[in-house]
Amino acid sequence: MIPFNLPPYVGKELDYMAQAVLVNHKLCGDGPFTKQCHRWIEERTGCPKALLTTSGSSALEMAALLCDLQPGDEVILPSYTFTSTANAFVLCGAVPVFVDIRPDTLNIDERKIEAAITDRTRVICAVHYAGVGCEMDTIMDIARRHNLKVVEDAAQGVMASYKGRALGTIGDFGCYSFHETKNYSMGEGGAVLINDPDRIEAAEILREKGTNRAKFLRGQVDKYTWTSYGSSYLPSELNAAHLLAQLEAAEEINRDRLASWQDYYDQLLPLQEAGLLELAQIPEECAHNAHMFHIRLRDLAERTALTAHLREREIVVSFHYVPLHSSPAGLRYGRFHGVDEQTTRQSERLTRLPMYYGLTAEERAQVVDGIYSFFGRSR
Repeated sequence: MIPFNLPPYVGKELDYMAQAVLVNHKLCGDGPFTKQCHRWIEERTGCPKALLTTSGSSALEMAALLCDLQPGDEVILPSYTFTSTANAFVLCGAVPVFVDIRPDTLNIDERKIEAAITDRTRVICAVHYAGVGCEMDTIMDIARRHNLKVVEDAAQGVMASYKGRALGTIGDFGCYSFHETKNYSMGEGGAVLINDPDRIEAAEILREKGTNRAKFLRGQVDKYTWTSYGSSYLPSELNAAHLLAQLEAAEEINRDRLASWQDYYDQLLPLQEAGLLELAQIPEECAHNAHMFHIRLRDLAERTALTAHLREREIVVSFHYVPLHSSPAGLRYGRFHGVDEQTTRQSERLTRLPMYYGLTAEERAQVVDGIYSFFGRSR
């Protein structure tokens, strides 16, 4: 069996977790391992402040709250994304306004954003699908001209960049995920990147149950107290210890995944040239992180048949998002602006191949052979 995903493991995770328990005697949030993770993210991305969270979802929820949204405010985002992207804003009482995606990157179509803006619009949420950056120059220009906040859902974007800038550091707030399906994992976890220095204190208070405890721990106040609304978004030190081992090996993991991605691409290119499938397109200005490798088939029926064909050969593949605007909650809480020309069509065609750290050349060859055999071709 070739699984669709295996959580990354580099070998130091259990040692670091044991150190948290037996040496540091610190299991709750914001201990030494958490602080090292913060420092790694800040130094690697250049963001002013990074804060680990309990999930990518909670990072998005923090970002939404930091945008000071009010009930009835509107947020523009793609429909082709995970539920957490929309949930974060719906929990604030905001209305998700979905727009279509680009057919090349499957990111939000920046050309459709401006027409969706109303006097209630407050935020644009850019989702960097598969670790490939959105067209951020255009999005930031629109946001500046309309006085809007920009949240980057970079859940899949750690170690990826747009025009040399780390994904998650271009808008007002960026959000990472460290779920076990991501390139770097703490099981469940995430991080929020605060790119506006004036919002760092508010983010710390929000994350620490509405208290100024972070300032107290730095010795900036002699006691801490409840100063605003907030919740507990801190992950355990055990999770942070697990993550740090992988962040320290981030370059190695990235090289390994990129090599697998390129091998898939090279081996499947003849099928694209024969018009049998489509491969991912990476814009020149984007450096991706091989978060996933996907192919696009002719239609839903062909995708279903390929999935069954590969599973018979013990190869696990997967589709991805069902468009949010067509879901029960999407219909209840939001609306789609414009025409759905690409979102549903691309969703029904896309298949993700096995992709994980340590995927072997033999496993990739088996996957590729299965796809060739589906089309009645030999390599």
